[in-house]
Amino acid sequence: MPILECIDLSKRFGKVQALDGVNLKIEPGRVIGLLGPNGSGKTTLLKLANGLLTPTGGKILVMGEAPGKRSRSVVSYLPDRQYLADWMKVRQLFDFFGDFYEDFDRERAAEMLRRLGIDENMRIKEMSKGTREKTQLILVMSRRAKLYLLDEPIGGVDPATRDYILDTIIRNYNPEAAVMISTHLIADVEPVLDEVIFINGGRIVLQSSVDELREEKGMSVDQVFREVFRCWEN
Repeated sequence: MPILECIDLSKRFGKVQALDGVNLKIEPGRVIGLLGPNGSGKTTLLKLANGLLTPTGGKILVMGEAPGKRSRSVVSYLPDRQYLADWMKVRQLFDFFGDFYEDFDRERAAEMLRRLGIDENMRIKEMSKGTREKTQLILVMSRRAKLYLLDEPIGGVDPATRDYILDTIIRNYNPEAAVMISTHLIADVEPVLDEVIFINGGRIVLQSSVDELREEKGMSVDQVFREVFRCWEN
């Protein structure tokens, strides 16, 4: 059974068609890049999968069911903006996640913090932007989820932080799970991807394994992306 499946999925906001007839399947054991320019529908798709939005048309299924209380217990979602309360200490966030999510692994989270040299008594407001990004990711990746949805996890941070974030994603996800990374920074995430989905104007332009795409096109994913979207613009 696919972990995530979209069937003629559409989402409209007033006159804006954010997603238009999306069909895709995501299998376990894959790291997938959801790639597209700003405004292409990436965040809308992730929010639908997390149950934060409801479809205008079609279906979206997580583990064979529409997003709801049960799906939220197997989906770990990182939004594209800071959502942690500035006044909270890291240990308080661990307590909160532990109370809210049965699959939160506090030992795993604490180990990742130690590797970074972050004190559990540090408050969010005392952190640099990069440290906040890392802390949010640690919380998300410390759940033993089936589907990880990461919206721009490396946007706005320095290259060293990007490397750490990508390494954390690969080291800490369940191989029976799937990870979907939404980003427009293709070259940075390409080394960790098994599969790519190109999206533009709310429609899927291409879905392929990374190996097949490189073999067929003789180019990197970043090069293929640039070619596809240059043709699309023309």
